[in-house]
Amino acid sequence: MTQRPSSQHSFHDLSTQKVLDDFGSNLEQGLSAEQVAQRYETYGWNELTFKSGKPAWLRFLLQFHQPLLYILLFAGVVKAFLGSWTNAAVIWGVTVVNAVIGYLQEAKAEGAIASLAKAVTTEASVLRDQQPLRIPSKDLVPGDLVMLASGDKVPADLRLVATRNLQIDESALTGEAVPVEKNPESLPLDTPLAERNNMAYAGSFVTFGQGRGIVVATANATEMGQISQSMERQVSLQTPLTRKFSKFSRTLLYAILTLATLTFAIGLGQGESWVYMFEAAIALAVSAIPEGLPAVVTITLAIGVNRMASRHAIIRKLPAVEALGSATVVCSDKTGTLTENQMTVQAIYAGQEHYSVSGGGYSAKGEICRQDDRRANCHLDGELPSTLAECLLAGLLCNDSQLKQTGEDWSVVGDPTEGALISSAAKAGFSQTGFAATKPRLDVIPFESEYQYMATLHDGEARTIYVKGSVESILSRCGQMFDEQGQSIPVEQDTITQVVNDMAAQGLRVLAFAKKEVKEHQHSVDHEDIVANLMFLGLQGMIDPPRPEAIAAVHACQKAGIRVKMITGDHIKTAQAIAQRMGINTAGEVTAFEGRQLVEMDKTQLARTAETGSVFARVAPAQKLQLVEALQLKGDIVAMTGDGVNDAPALKQADIGIAMGKGGTEVARESADMLLTDDNFASIEAAVEEGRTVYQNLRKAIAFLLPVNGGESMTILISALLARDLPILSLQVLWLNMINSITMTVPLAFEAKSPDIMQSVPRNPNEPLITKLLLRRILAVSAFNWILIFGMFEWAKSTTGDVTIARTMAIQALVAARVIYLLSISQLGRSLLLYLRGKTQTITNAPFLLVGILVAIVLQIVFSQWSVMNRLFDTAPLTFSQGLICLIPMLPMIPLAIFANRIDP
Repeated sequence: MTQRPSSQHSFHDLSTQKVLDDFGSNLEQGLSAEQVAQRYETYGWNELTFKSGKPAWLRFLLQFHQPLLYILLFAGVVKAFLGSWTNAAVIWGVTVVNAVIGYLQEAKAEGAIASLAKAVTTEASVLRDQQPLRIPSKDLVPGDLVMLASGDKVPADLRLVATRNLQIDESALTGEAVPVEKNPESLPLDTPLAERNNMAYAGSFVTFGQGRGIVVATANATEMGQISQSMERQVSLQTPLTRKFSKFSRTLLYAILTLATLTFAIGLGQGESWVYMFEAAIALAVSAIPEGLPAVVTITLAIGVNRMASRHAIIRKLPAVEALGSATVVCSDKTGTLTENQMTVQAIYAGQEHYSVSGGGYSAKGEICRQDDRRANCHLDGELPSTLAECLLAGLLCNDSQLKQTGEDWSVVGDPTEGALISSAAKAGFSQTGFAATKPRLDVIPFESEYQYMATLHDGEARTIYVKGSVESILSRCGQMFDEQGQSIPVEQDTITQVVNDMAAQGLRVLAFAKKEVKEHQHSVDHEDIVANLMFLGLQGMIDPPRPEAIAAVHACQKAGIRVKMITGDHIKTAQAIAQRMGINTAGEVTAFEGRQLVEMDKTQLARTAETGSVFARVAPAQKLQLVEALQLKGDIVAMTGDGVNDAPALKQADIGIAMGKGGTEVARESADMLLTDDNFASIEAAVEEGRTVYQNLRKAIAFLLPVNGGESMTILISALLARDLPILSLQVLWLNMINSITMTVPLAFEAKSPDIMQSVPRNPNEPLITKLLLRRILAVSAFNWILIFGMFEWAKSTTGDVTIARTMAIQALVAARVIYLLSISQLGRSLLLYLRGKTQTITNAPFLLVGILVAIVLQIVFSQWSVMNRLFDTAPLTFSQGLICLIPMLPMIPLAIFANRIDP
């Protein structure tokens, strides 16, 4: 056997005999038992192999692989070494809490490769030793002769050697919405994957007819296997938020280590004990680390997830929430997401009249109107024109499919094109059951690609043959047609051809219809009966139409500065027509490219094309991945939608992969970061809106948390350098940074979106986590917090003579000031300020914020007044008058908060 490397996938250009010779196979006998055994040794089982995931214990340990947690772990070790086991236990507890949160966030193990393996687990009919057998698909070997029948799942990549009316649904692999007609004729070497009509690929489905094929690739060598391997090679990209946190953590780590080391060294140089300086250095390190930030971020993202779920977007990976908010490009497949995913007749030409058809999907709701009819109610004057009725009847009777209703939804059992014809006839009041009795079928010629038509013979007032098929095949057999009055006239081929071209320019798939009356005694129909003298009845043009809500969503995304691109396996004319209707364009022009054009481009040209193009049609799976990578190299944050096996690598590579929850394959769902429960592009726009709101609230959380860390750090640093008592200890810092901060910050996650959230352009992906304006705000409030902590501590220490009481009062004063600052950055506080200025504004989600403040106050009372907390955190009970004094800093915080909002709105 001289099999060419399967990775080249070039079997479609070989003749049938050449394929048989290369694989040592035989159409009459198939492989022998000896050949099968030898090939098991060479090729192994026909099942995908994949790498095992990381064990749970390792995934948990990797949560500690964070720079800031290193400092806390080391601080705990030092505390334990000094004998402060309580302090060490609390510090280590904080690190464990952070690790648990991270582990739970990533608990859903990625199972895309396993889903691929499951997708090809099926049975196959083969011929071996002249005996037809039914075997598990994993037992197939290259060279096996496989028999295919309607309803079968293709078990491996096959080079077809014989077909009879064979049609295969390859939408999960190529994106083609309509089943593909197959034939065994060899094709040019450069034929795109979606047009290799002599190949059948693993995981696709036979929808009609029969065929036989030679197995040319199994397991990982199949097209699906190549996708599996490309998925294994992909590196999970960080989202913008995780990239910024990593950069911020590294910067903060270096700053903390430098300051802590400097503080320790200076203190020793001033004669302080190394134990005291260790405490000071640890307190400085702990105060500078925003321990509550990871928890707040996770909670904020989780709340965003719940909001998105209510808008038909299910998030599988939390960071994807924020990534949506910064998306600059959305790449979407046409089928289902932008369109109805149901073929619909939209134009009819019959009796020299043009008609438009309203309604969508397979429902009978809709009307048929003359195209020049401008009336609001376009019913066709009571009685249906006979010429239109004949055209619709031909589409209804010359049909092997049926429509099925489930609740209010309609679906097709059979071919989507035939489903569209049944639906258009139903809009005129015709039904299959009604005509089954009056015009029963007597015989049929199934559709064959060789003839490009289907014909049925029916009884009735006159025995009639109805024919439907390609325009070329039908028109060449017609001699007559109907005029507007229903009178027979010679067929006008030029006029009909122009109508067909006009429909095709709109992206419509056009079918022609004809009939022929025969003698009463005829009981069968053959090809010779319809060679000539047919009566041309008309044309029906159909399309998978765009969703109205998706059109509005595309415009909303464009208004928000998000570019929308269509990447599909469909025909370029159809894709262009859909894009034109939806407004998917660049500078008002629909710039479209085909997959075969992309193959000839180098990386530079591909990157330029990915940036300027708005439609990419007939693309192979690897090209979808290349387009996503090209956009990312340009600095774009890419959201990619998909529903098929072919989309899985691109979904994983994209900054956020979006799969279809209803119509998508399991492989795509497992690969994605987000699922659309309604398979609707409009839900993507809603998710982007929620993503932006999440980032807005995260920014508020950072603006609230970091000034506390800044004030604590400055206080400890200066106190250590001046050799004074520390105003706040390391465990007290952990209380503020974890318990108090989380309690007061979480309500910010419930803040509603700003009215203009979708009016601004996407954030610059390279924008730092801490912008210059935010840094100015943090420094200003940090300075105030330092003055507050240091001042209150020194005053209370001098008046009471008790360091413990002084530290407790300093902490309580800081929390009191934080309440005012929290109100200032919340929508509640801003709404109150506008109200005082005489402007009315709706206040939403205020209870969450008020509850958070109330809980924080209660916890602070417990913190200072409960003896258990006194022993654990080294605090002391305060008198009523001391408590009132701690409220005084709320007053100067008011003007400071107003100033902070002005420098960083």
